[in-house]
Amino acid sequence: FKRFKDLADKKKHVFDEDIAALVDDEIMRGHDTIAVKQLRVESGTGLEPVAALTLTVEGEERRVTAEGDGPVDAIFKAIRALYPHTATLQLFQISAVTEGTDAQATVTVRLEEEGRTVTGKASDTDTMAAAAYAYVNALNKLVVKRQKRAPEALTVAQ
Repeated sequence: FKRFKDLADKKKHVFDEDIAALVDDEIMRGHDTIAVKQLRVESGTGLEPVAALTLTVEGEERRVTAEGDGPVDAIFKAIRALYPHTATLQLFQISAVTEGTDAQATVTVRLEEEGRTVTGKASDTDTMAAAAYAYVNALNKLVVKRQKRAPEALTVAQ
């Protein structure tokens, strides 16, 4: 409800699609190992894009500032610095939930690591925040997949 109120304060009109995106996003976040606490992004013509990020990882706050080729690259490098991993980015996609300049963006991120593929999604009126949330959502799914073990082969007594 708090996120709905925050969204209503940001936008003139809240559509059914906005509410559905909020609910979907809340369900996906759940009780995650990694969470975005704070994000600041600086970018523009003639500026090197920089992301200042604070993540909570297993209850511990971690902070970093990272530069990148663009604001999304800076955000993803910051996440990798705070939560090192070997996953590779397979997909980064942005779509608008509704129309208008105040529309929520839904970001989809697909990561692959050692044959495991996960997809993270997030929505926010701030596209860069949605990108960070989606990447972290994918990492949380990867953490769960890492913990699941393949059934061990049964040996037959001879």
